[in-house]
Amino acid sequence: MTSKEKDSEFNKYRSPLVSRYASPEMAYNFSEMKKFSTWRQLWLYLAKSEKILGLEIMDDQIAEMEGNLSNIDFDLAAVEEKKRRHDVMAHVHTFGVCCPKAAGIIHLGATSCYVGDNTDLIVMRDAFDIILPKLARCIQRLAGFANKQKSQPTLGFTHMQPAQLTTVGKRASIWISDLLMDLRNLQRARDDLRFRGVKGTTGTQASFLQLFAGDHKKVEELDKLVTEMAGFSSSYTICGQTYSRKVDVDCLSTLASLGASVHKICSDIRLLASMKELEEPFEKDQIGSSAMAYKRNPMRSERCCSLARHLMCLVQDPLMTASVQWMERTLDDSANRRICLAEAFLTADIVLSTLQNVSEGMVVYPKVIEKHINQELPFMATENMIMEMVKRGGNRQECHEEIRQLSQQAAAVVKEQGGDNDLVERVKSTAYFEPIHAILDSLLDPSSFIGRAPQQVAHFLDAEVKPALIRYKDSLDSISELNL
Repeated sequence: MTSKEKDSEFNKYRSPLVSRYASPEMAYNFSEMKKFSTWRQLWLYLAKSEKILGLEIMDDQIAEMEGNLSNIDFDLAAVEEKKRRHDVMAHVHTFGVCCPKAAGIIHLGATSCYVGDNTDLIVMRDAFDIILPKLARCIQRLAGFANKQKSQPTLGFTHMQPAQLTTVGKRASIWISDLLMDLRNLQRARDDLRFRGVKGTTGTQASFLQLFAGDHKKVEELDKLVTEMAGFSSSYTICGQTYSRKVDVDCLSTLASLGASVHKICSDIRLLASMKELEEPFEKDQIGSSAMAYKRNPMRSERCCSLARHLMCLVQDPLMTASVQWMERTLDDSANRRICLAEAFLTADIVLSTLQNVSEGMVVYPKVIEKHINQELPFMATENMIMEMVKRGGNRQECHEEIRQLSQQAAAVVKEQGGDNDLVERVKSTAYFEPIHAILDSLLDPSSFIGRAPQQVAHFLDAEVKPALIRYKDSLDSISELNL
């Protein structure tokens, strides 16, 4: 392999989360440019705040830093990091090269975690701001589907066995209810994020107290100024060298919980697709199988389930990291967090984009649903038949025995012969049940078996879904278009 071939991007591993799936905005949010330009922005905030509070920092130094926030020589930074074995100091020197006047005051009083941890908090906040509107759109699309299908009877399933009827819209509302919990949890995790601020090497602010000659008020004001410049309303009052790694647990727990919700929803869709009752979008030229040309595989839902499993697993990383942060911190968190934080948000972003695409194009097949109902409804209607016979003077126990025998015979036809459920025909041909022959069709009307499902859906959408989406009303129109 030639040197040129070795340098080719196609000869290097690239995370499929970025190369194959992720949205451009989330991919950028975890990019090197976002990370290191944010470091420079944080050094600028620190210098500005220190100048405001009386340190000898000149206007031309501030201007020089402001003019070079994105002027990053990544090759030079790589050389510096190889030499110094320290990524932050490598970038301090790289920033200083293009800001010679300001070089002496960059990172003044700060520790590496000033840029590292604060950047992570900014990036996670911005990541939540990317995925929250996507989750809101999934909820809105499914709400439209639920409203349209709120009165469509369908077989309910308990233990994955046919149970009392529900409606397609009621089932979708159960999905939405889970996603509303995720919306609440993600909003809380995002809004609960605070800034690490300027806390020094072990969180005591000793270096800044020295800079300001023992003036505690100025140190407190420095923390406040930098926090506000970074767009946070408050910083963590207590921390060691890092902010508590339980913050990462909090954030990734909410994402893992979202993964569980999406996995359940898309598993339901896959099961319903196997019954041909419901399908996810399927393009005109899409191929379901290289061998079986007739297949219409639910590949989007399968992708959601696949990635959701990864999302659910990732919370184990911050849990274990938080548990072994000895004393004020240990560095065994660093490499782990570079991977799990980015992957969790990238995965959540992809899963939501895919779920939105699915929810925008789901197709229901009422005739197939009706066929399946007709296979099971006669058995479910037996109690109604008994009650109507009793109303007309029948004996409840005698009637129960008559319908039991006919039900067993019909079940044998279904299970042993592979035939259709013929219980209704058996009832119609049995003289004992002549008093209810005329009303059998009305007793078997599926809409009489769905209880208050349509009313429940309407109330749920109005009382719970609409209020939850108000915060995102300006972000609901975007359509999800997948590359695959």
